[in-house]
Amino acid sequence: MDFVDQLKQFTKRAESLQETVQTEEATKTALIMPFFSMLGYDVFNPQEFTPEFTADVGIKKGEKVDYAIMKDGEPVILVECKAASENLDKHDSQLFRYFGTTPAKFAILTNGIIYRFYTDLDNQNKMDDDPFLAINILDIRDNQVPELKKFCKSEFDIDSIFSTASELKYVHSFKDIFAALLENPTDDFTRFFLQSCYSGQKTQNVLDKFRPILKKALNDQISEMMNDKIKVALGGSGGSVTVAGAKPQDIATTPQTSEGDTPEKRAPNIVTTEEELEAYFIIKNLLSDIVDIHDITYKDTESYINILYKANTRKWICRLRLTDTQKTLIVPDENKNDTKYQLKDIYDLSQYKETLTAVLQRYL
Repeated sequence: MDFVDQLKQFTKRAESLQETVQTEEATKTALIMPFFSMLGYDVFNPQEFTPEFTADVGIKKGEKVDYAIMKDGEPVILVECKAASENLDKHDSQLFRYFGTTPAKFAILTNGIIYRFYTDLDNQNKMDDDPFLAINILDIRDNQVPELKKFCKSEFDIDSIFSTASELKYVHSFKDIFAALLENPTDDFTRFFLQSCYSGQKTQNVLDKFRPILKKALNDQISEMMNDKIKVALGGSGGSVTVAGAKPQDIATTPQTSEGDTPEKRAPNIVTTEEELEAYFIIKNLLSDIVDIHDITYKDTESYINILYKANTRKWICRLRLTDTQKTLIVPDENKNDTKYQLKDIYDLSQYKETLTAVLQRYL
C-alpha cells in the first residue's frame, strides 16, 4: 500500500473516531500514535518514539513534552498533543517553551485531526510563531501530501525539510495576502491594474469606483480557470460548465415551417453551474469509502443534475435541483419512487450520507 492509500485509510479512521475520542489520552491512543505509525515510526519503541520526554525550561525542571521522535539518541521532532475537541490556537506557547531547550529542529502541535508543523526560520533555536505547514487530516490537499511524506521515517531529511519550510512559509504568506486582496483590493493594487487600461487620473473617487469591478473581474477569472480545469478532469462530459453570471448559450428558436414540414426541436440549454459541480464533488467524497471515486459520475439536464453509478442512468443515486430560491435533493426509494429533501444549501448534503449510501448499495 503506497503512502496516499495509507493516508486515505487513516482519514477514514479519523472521521469515524473523531466524535468518540473525548480526552487527550484517548486522542493519543486512537489517532496520534496511529498517525506516526503510518509515517513509519515504531511508536512502541521508546528509543525511537519517546513518551513524556523531559524538556527542562529555565528554572522549571521536569517539564515534559508528550513525545519526542529520536534519531541517533537525540530528539529531532517534538510532539505536543491535545484532545481532539481542543482548539490548538491557545496551546502553541507551551511547545514554544520546550523548543529552545532541546536540539530538535521541528515541532508538531496536534489534536489528532489538525497537525501544525513548526521550525525556527526567523530566529535560530526559537520556534516560529506560525507553522510552515498545517494539515487537517480530514481535508488534506493534494499539494500537502508530498510535504507530509517528507516526515516519514524513510524520507526524513532535516536539511531538505528545512529548505522546503522556508519556501512554504512565503507561499502561505503570499496566499494570505492574495486572498485578502481578492476580498478587498487596496488602493495600490487597484491602481496597478488601472495603469494598463485607464488613461485618466487615478483619483480616490476613481479607485473607489473601480475597486468592486476589479474584485469581480479577479474572482470571475479564477472561477473560469477552475471550471476549465474541472472540465478537463471530467473529460469534457456531463454538460458545459459556466461561472455564475455567465451568459448562457442562445436557445435555438423553432423556425416557421411550411405545411407538412417537421418542426425542428429546440436545442437543449444545459449549463452545469459551479454549485452543481461542487455538490457533485461533495457526493463523490461522501461515497468514496463505498466505491471507487471514479465510478460516481453525473449527467446534467436542464432541470436537474443526475448523480449516477458508473454513468448508468438506471442506477441514479440522487438528483439535485438547485435554484437561487430552492435546493432539493431527490433520492429514489427501493421502488424508484422519488423522496425529496429540502436543503438550506449544498453543504447539508453531508447529513444524507447514510441515505445516499443505502441507494448506492442497491446497485452493488
